[in-house]
Parts: sequence; structure tokens; C-alpha cells
Amino acid sequence: MPGARWARRLLLFLVVLGLLYAGLVFGERLFIYFPTRELAASPADAGLEFVDVTVETDDGVNLHGWWVPGRTDEVTLLWFHGNAGNLGDRVGLLELLHDELGIGIFAIDYRGYGRSQGKPSEAGLYADAQAALEAAKNHSGADSEEIVIFGQSLGGAVAVKLASSQPVRGVVLEAAFTSIRDMARHHYSFLPVGPLLRTSFDSESRIARIDTPLLMIHGQDDDIVPLDMGRKLFAAAKEPKEFSEVEGAGHNDVYLRAEFTATLKRFLDTL
Repeated sequence: MPGARWARRLLLFLVVLGLLYAGLVFGERLFIYFPTRELAASPADAGLEFVDVTVETDDGVNLHGWWVPGRTDEVTLLWFHGNAGNLGDRVGLLELLHDELGIGIFAIDYRGYGRSQGKPSEAGLYADAQAALEAAKNHSGADSEEIVIFGQSLGGAVAVKLASSQPVRGVVLEAAFTSIRDMARHHYSFLPVGPLLRTSFDSESRIARIDTPLLMIHGQDDDIVPLDMGRKLFAAAKEPKEFSEVEGAGHNDVYLRAEFTATLKRFLDTL
């Protein structure tokens, strides 16, 4: 009977929808973190001098990181990457920042990424960031007020949390989002998963606690974190702040545009 066939199709659709819903809620970690273990490259492949670093967190997790000394010690950049891959996928960016800006860069892989121990979680990444700040100070000889925190995408949420409780020289956020719940609503608008997620990375509620100059950079064609979400986060921040839209850039290629380094250099020169 035609009615029975449609009922079976509807039931199948509802079952699939329910499984997807359950997967998003109970397996949310799989939708947030996409780590890889093998490092595709190191700073040596770009001709950079660097130090392999092991950082121990307060909860006893050993993290792997790199310290890339700069030509100047005026600014040290503490850099946090996004939710996929590992440090080895960012060597080109580290090379660009080092060569164009001449600054020292300290970067870690979060727990569960690259050679770092453990499994990623929101609380875990916050602990990783705190440990990275202390290690960056030790390796660079700088204090917190001489360190600029840079976070890309998920790293933006990590950077906001750290900078909201630490005195630093400045904060740079690239392709940053308001919260994981907002991201879930954007990408899975047909499922009411937002309120049930345990992970929040709620930068919008924290960013106003940052009492230091803020630069936000966002690609106009970002199809992962929409430009409007970046602007909403920016609106919640206090002055002094600057928002830079990079024309024609998406989520992962902002740094390939000349205006990226020009904007970043101008911001650092004002600090």
C-alpha cells in the first residue's frame, strides 16, 4: 500500500535523524576535535632554528611544542592552532610569522594532538593553554605583559579563556566563533542539539573580561565560522579593538593574503 510505504520511509527518516542527533550529543567530541598524530613537517624543514619542547600540565599531561626564537625579543607570540591536524600542518604559517615579523613564537599541540599525550577536552585544552603560557615565559625570558596570544578558530576560544584571566600584551583572534553551541546551531540547524552539548567554549561570555588590545581577523568567505559570528563576538569585546575582514579568504587561507601580515604587523607595532 502506498500509505504503508510512506510510513516506512518516514520511520526510517526519523530513525536516521535520531541516530544523528544521538551521535552529535553523546559523541560530540568526535564532531569538535580532529587530531592527527604524525607530524608532517617541523620548523627545520623551513630552515628555522627551533627547540623541541615538552610541557607538563597541572594534571600531569605531557605536551609537545616548539619554541622558534625571533630576531627581536620585543614581542613573543603564544600561538594556538585550530581543531584539526597538529603543529606539523602549520609550519608554513610559523615560517611566515617568523620571517615577516621577526618575532619569537611558542606553539604547542593540545593533548591528543601530534606527540602530546592524552585526549582533548574543553577543560583539558584550557589546562594546556595555561601550561603553555608558563613555558613560553620560561623559554622566551618574557613575562606575561610581553606576550601576545594568537588563537585560530578553536584556538581562538582557548586564547580568549586564557587572556580573560591573565595580563598579556595583546590578543589576536583569527576566524574565532562565539561558542560551540552557536556553531552546532549553524551547522546542524535542523537538530536542537545546542542546549544538550556539554562542551561550550563560550567565548562570547568571556571576551569582555579581556583588558588588553584585541585584533580579530576573519575571512569574508569563511564557510566554517561565518563572518557574522565573528562580528558578533567582536561586538561583545571591550575597546581597544579592531576587526579586519580579509576579502576573498576562507577559513584556512587567511594567512596567505598579504593583508594578513600587514594588519598583524601594524597591530603589534601599536602595542
